Amino acid sequence: FQLYGYCYQDSNDIPDTLTTITELGSPLEMIQLLQTSWEDRFRICLSLVRLLHYLAHSPLGSVTLLDFRPRQFVIVDGELKVTDLDDASIEESSCTSNSDCFMEFPARNFTLPCSVEGRCQSMNEKRNLYNAYRFFFTYLLPHSAPSSLRPLLDKIVNATGNQNKHGCVKYFLFYPSVNSEFTQKCVKSANTKYRRVPEAFIPDENYRCWPSYHHKGCLLSVFDINEAIEICDSYSQCKAFVLTNQTTWTGRQLVFFKMASNHIMPDPDKITYVKVTD
Repeated sequence: FQLYGYCYQDSNDIPDTLTTITELGSPLEMIQLLQTSWEDRFRICLSLVRLLHYLAHSPLGSVTLLDFRPRQFVIVDGELKVTDLDDASIEESSCTSNSDCFMEFPARNFTLPCSVEGRCQSMNEKRNLYNAYRFFFTYLLPHSAPSSLRPLLDKIVNATGNQNKHGCVKYFLFYPSVNSEFTQKCVKSANTKYRRVPEAFIPDENYRCWPSYHHKGCLLSVFDINEAIEICDSYSQCKAFVLTNQTTWTGRQLVFFKMASNHIMPDPDKITYVKVTD
């Protein structure tokens, strides 16, 4: 989380108080996240893995978030960031045997090895990892994921659920391969013909679709013109689409899909394709 300033106060009324000024983020609403595109949810999970990696190797040592729940996080520019550090701890649990290193969760329990130094090995890291699995990955990753990526996503979810930190980090930190498979989606050749209208935009004629980047219209990401044609052909109400000059974080182009093309306006930054009817 980006820290802009802080103030330490020590007085009789308020002893040992630290006030921080941080960047502004949006509260994390899981139901709202499930209504966003899979691409955006994958980005959130990727930022969470980066956070897990940092917490495990921070300058202070391994840090655990004792209250690891969605309400402790916010979204900043599509990235997940922790905002409440009151329950952060760097203390690894002491032990005399493996039975002292018992971690209990609602659906599963784990027993970690007790080191010769009398500390439960990697307990802070393992606690963070499993909480990330049960509160985030299990909901955000599989839901409406591209079919070509589901085998890999199953490996990610299983790795976190089974406390396999190396598997989780390996699959996530090499996300360009995931991005490549998702971006270069194989599309069928379309039979429908479209008329290309350069430097043009359709301001109205919107319809709603899911998932959409625009709450009042159908704005989706595509790899190329062929995928845009395939999407438009799959919607009975789609009669045209508009290529914008905007892209998602993975480089996919944003496209508006329209239900008519009666009113076309000049726009140098857009290209409109109108379905040709017999």
